Amino acid sequence: MAVSPSGRGSTSLDTFPRLLLNHAATRGDRPATREKYLGIWQTWSWSQVAEEVRAMACGLAELGFKRGDNLAIVGDNRPRLYWAMCAAQMLGGVPVPMYQDAVSAEMVFVLTDGEIRFAIVEDQEQVDKLLEIKVQCPSLQHILYDDPRGMRHYTETDLQGLDEVIAMGRIHDKNQPDFIPGEIAKGGTEDIAVMLYTSGTTGKPKGVCQTHETFIAAARSGVGFDHLTDREDILSYLPMAWVGDHLFSYAQAMVAGFTINCPESGDTVMTDLREIGPTYYFAPPRVFENLLTTVMIRMEDAGAMKRGMFHYFMAVAKRCGSDILDQKSGVSTLDRLLYALGNVLIYGPLRNVLGMSRIRVAYTAGAAIGPDLFRFYRSIGVNLKQLYGATETCAAVCLQPDREIKFDSVGKPAPGVEVKISDDGEVLVRGKLLLKGYYKRPDATAEAIDAEGWFHTGDAGFFDEDGHLKIIDRAKDVGKLANGAIFAPNYIENKLKFFPYIKEAVCFGHNRDMVCAFVNIDMGAVGNWAERRGLPYSGYTDLAGKPEVLELIRDCVEQVNADLSHDAMVAETQIHRFLILHKELDPDDDELTRTRKVRRGFVAEKYGVLIDALYSGKTSQFIETQVKFEDGRTGKVAADLMICEVKTFPASFKKAA
Repeated sequence: MAVSPSGRGSTSLDTFPRLLLNHAATRGDRPATREKYLGIWQTWSWSQVAEEVRAMACGLAELGFKRGDNLAIVGDNRPRLYWAMCAAQMLGGVPVPMYQDAVSAEMVFVLTDGEIRFAIVEDQEQVDKLLEIKVQCPSLQHILYDDPRGMRHYTETDLQGLDEVIAMGRIHDKNQPDFIPGEIAKGGTEDIAVMLYTSGTTGKPKGVCQTHETFIAAARSGVGFDHLTDREDILSYLPMAWVGDHLFSYAQAMVAGFTINCPESGDTVMTDLREIGPTYYFAPPRVFENLLTTVMIRMEDAGAMKRGMFHYFMAVAKRCGSDILDQKSGVSTLDRLLYALGNVLIYGPLRNVLGMSRIRVAYTAGAAIGPDLFRFYRSIGVNLKQLYGATETCAAVCLQPDREIKFDSVGKPAPGVEVKISDDGEVLVRGKLLLKGYYKRPDATAEAIDAEGWFHTGDAGFFDEDGHLKIIDRAKDVGKLANGAIFAPNYIENKLKFFPYIKEAVCFGHNRDMVCAFVNIDMGAVGNWAERRGLPYSGYTDLAGKPEVLELIRDCVEQVNADLSHDAMVAETQIHRFLILHKELDPDDDELTRTRKVRRGFVAEKYGVLIDALYSGKTSQFIETQVKFEDGRTGKVAADLMICEVKTFPASFKKAA
């Protein structure tokens, strides 16, 4: 059959449903999906997944789902939620994954903007959210749930169990066996494969429409780049609405044919990670920060001998571990012997505790990762690499080649991707992986993609002498101090967050004469530190206000200042004053996005009185803040926040001759 320009009638592997059918035919008995349920791993082969997806698609069609419809998917990482994506694609529809931890009010915008008629959700919690806002979403006609627990007494006519829909679909498929093959044949590479909403850092989220062609191209690029095979195992635990999870847990799995593993719950991720022992791993910097914090807490509780041995061998790892991982030749014989001993005593057991013993390739993306954090994982033998991208670019613009790792870069442009720097320092991207457009927003599409096809990322960066891209910060966030020195807040914040006691930081300094910062302490790490010193506390606000904790954080900030003093670009942006916030920054309070990125503008406006106090020389400031609780109630948190002066250091970098 000839292939039309649109891809209609194609028999090649150019859409996700065709990829699924190919895996069912070529590796039908291989595991495609696993899920831990009641402590036991359940497994579905590729042929079983194809059968389930086909039945689900027929059931949706029986309910009236048709080509061009958008299907909302809400819940934790569950096999049938991933399968629902392909079921919608079989019918020419578009899956729209949504953040499962979003409160009901946040869901209204996506459901209405995306003109959602059908929603498949995980459980009773998500059903209740949608029923609460259904009157505000007139287009929403069908809510289908995966987990029937707690749903027995719901009587809404537009509510059905997914089991019932799939059973209905099996009958439909038996009566009309040519229906699904016919629908798949109608699909083309330029059809929208998924709609992912941006995090909305600076405004309302936008629906990013990506085609089968773009996501399959991005997935094939990554699979080829890292030599991935159908024997890989990946733990799928990140939000399904995030572009990173869609690339790694859906698109690449569909292209390579490897196995995705869904944890039992968010609370069991670490246990499940160790049980699966993934060969391929992906996590945003925050996850790697939390893992490191856990390690450091455990070491603080260890005996003096173990602590001493840990710190000694970590110094060895920091000195030569990355070079050994990259197979460089400049490592001395003594260091190699010490590292080998450290691998037996420290690094190997540590990787095992972290569930990283089998990892061949690990990636981080979604935000800049601090060089110190990056160095730590590579030094203990984890092949951690950075990738750079955005929702609009299928997550993958730059990748770090093996043995060409730089701690302060995001690598080289991925195969088939063009990257250039504009005259004002913005990173521009062009290639097959660009979005088709923003849903119902031609104005925003025209603003993001110029006449020559370059996507404007909004990030500031530059290429080094080896062709590696270095991201400084979001272009809108990069500023200058009053004396003209470049101010890159994210760079400083990442250095602060390397310390296990600091969970989040927000720096200020644009057009000001010095840099000041807000700090969120890590409740687990600082709480453990306080308990070992017999320091009582009643909660986060009480702990954050302790003078001893203030001194602990001051020491961390001064270490960052000492580090900054050696870097010519940022030596003048050392932190002069800081305070510890009385509450954790929270997505429910609109201070963070659902991907845990700081909404800088909102935070600066909300806590303007604290910023004024930092820059006016005050030693303390009272503040009262309204907060939202998980059950929808609101309350207030008030405290007198102490403001701390910090020691700064004279610049001591070597100037170029």
